[in-house]
Amino acid sequence: MTMKNEKEFSAISGYFALFLIFLLIVPSILGIIFFKMIWLVALILIGIVGIPGLVIVNPNESSVLVLFGNYNGTIRKNGFWWTNPFFVKKKISLRARNLDSDPIKVNDKIGNPIMIGVVMVWKVKETYKAAFDVDDYVHFVDIQSEAAIRKLAGHYPYDNFEDEKAEMTLRSGGEDVNQMLENEISERLQIAGIEVIEARINYIAYAQEIAGAMLKRQQATAIVAARFKIVEGAVSMVEMALDELSKKNIIDLDEEKKATMVSNLMVVLTSDKDVAPIVNTGSIY
Repeated sequence: MTMKNEKEFSAISGYFALFLIFLLIVPSILGIIFFKMIWLVALILIGIVGIPGLVIVNPNESSVLVLFGNYNGTIRKNGFWWTNPFFVKKKISLRARNLDSDPIKVNDKIGNPIMIGVVMVWKVKETYKAAFDVDDYVHFVDIQSEAAIRKLAGHYPYDNFEDEKAEMTLRSGGEDVNQMLENEISERLQIAGIEVIEARINYIAYAQEIAGAMLKRQQATAIVAARFKIVEGAVSMVEMALDELSKKNIIDLDEEKKATMVSNLMVVLTSDKDVAPIVNTGSIY
């Protein structure tokens, strides 16, 4: 029956085993040299065979043990250990690792080509799955993180310029988008026993072929919004000026004069250049 989950292996102290190996080899060599006890060669061979069983496990590191194709367990405790010398030992790091992917070109929900990159912190949680359920778990992380990015980008627009009804966009989604990305990557990496500590988008922009056009569009949108505010404020100021002149009886304006005054004020207030005043010393008629 094939094991599907990691199990911890209890290894013998490497210092104790090293002491026994020393007792097998060194006294036997001395016995052969001084007493010609040739049969001690067998003890020397036993000691030599036991040497490959010594294994060092560093902090935040593990050693997966396999005997003739069968998984026998994983040593997670750091230290100096001894195991069956016929075990095949595969070291797997349990340290947290960073993945800073290069921006890749994908299409958003509307079909616009965009460049998007992700930074992710991950580590191995299940050594059995990392060692045996995938061929190369590091390469698996790279490929699946890219697939998750492409899937996420295809579900949301870059912004809401073309899709004004979109409540969630890649550019403005913030933590919500990052959380969905993290969940998507975590789900994909479960098969490899990988735990995703954090994942977030660290680069997003329009692709080069449409970046210039989109920048002009954003600038035009900003200009239109600013002009709208300017006109709205100018109309309010003109209305206030006419009301104040009427209330204080400063000047009696007929409809034609009001129209001329409104036209002049609107030009002055909405112009994007400084207005040069003209002093009229005679009659305006």
